[in-house]
Amino acid sequence: MQTVRLALIGFGNVGQGFAQILLECGDSYAENLGLRFMIVAINDMVHGCAFNPDGLDLNTLLQVKDLSSLPDGTPGWDAFATIARSNADVVVELSFTNLQTGEPATSHVRAALENGKHVVTSNKGPVALRYAELAALAHSRKVKIGVEGTVMSGTPALHLGMELLAAAGIRRVQGILNGTTNYILTQMESGASYSDALAEAQARGFAEADPSGDVEGFDAAGKVAILSALLMKSPLRMDQVDRTGITGITVADVEEAKAAGQRWKLIGSLERSQAGISACVKPVRLPLEHPLANVNGATNAITYTTDLLGDVTLIGPGAGRMETGYALICDLLSIYRSAAQS
Repeated sequence: MQTVRLALIGFGNVGQGFAQILLECGDSYAENLGLRFMIVAINDMVHGCAFNPDGLDLNTLLQVKDLSSLPDGTPGWDAFATIARSNADVVVELSFTNLQTGEPATSHVRAALENGKHVVTSNKGPVALRYAELAALAHSRKVKIGVEGTVMSGTPALHLGMELLAAAGIRRVQGILNGTTNYILTQMESGASYSDALAEAQARGFAEADPSGDVEGFDAAGKVAILSALLMKSPLRMDQVDRTGITGITVADVEEAKAAGQRWKLIGSLERSQAGISACVKPVRLPLEHPLANVNGATNAITYTTDLLGDVTLIGPGAGRMETGYALICDLLSIYRSAAQS
């Protein structure tokens, strides 16, 4: 039995979902996989900090609001002290996403790697903006970085593309990579106006109070940049992804597409050609026979076009606390299976 000690930087919805998975499934992972995952430290801007080298009680973590009030609390530690001074083997980086600078998450990831600790993260910022640099640092320190949750939450889009389809020759990627916009477009096809569909998405928790990151295509563009860096080995700046959101789509546009046997989707696309890599996010009218056309609601999907297999499509949830928490589990399993085989 191998014990894997974890330090969480950030303990919001995803962190709590991850802790809930460990509470419910940890004994099964230990019994069936030979890995016991133990949270030894948490540092969160709102909830405070706690550390116990022998493991924090998961039930207690999920009930208290102020971690610093626990007997294990270490209120003097910031995120960097937690990374450097805890006995964690893996840092789980779950701070807020910033697609302009990647901070503070990029600095957290860099500090963990420099301290010889593996990293798993669902934070798009460091991966979209600094993946090549961080991967090189991880390689130099002989540790791993797992990022499955950055594109389609727990749906294994990256593992599929990077591992199972790597030898098939991926030349194009098309995806519904943002559940908020897909939900809005689905509601509009049922007759709702854009503003009403957005309000409903906000009421159901799919969209933020400021929805611009979703509806203007920034979130999907970040995911396209991640796919380019990981699958095409071609890092892109965010401004290199041609981006158009869905705010200009009207009910009349939706009805016109429906009459033509088509459906509007916000599609993130990436294609390799002799001229190089082209990347975009834009609303597209898809024929109903297209594999992405019938993916509705907040669901995500991705189609890989390959030389050997043709089109391969993966459909699944693209957000959610438990779903994204599961992506972190997938990355941990990948890291420690790889270590066992080396």
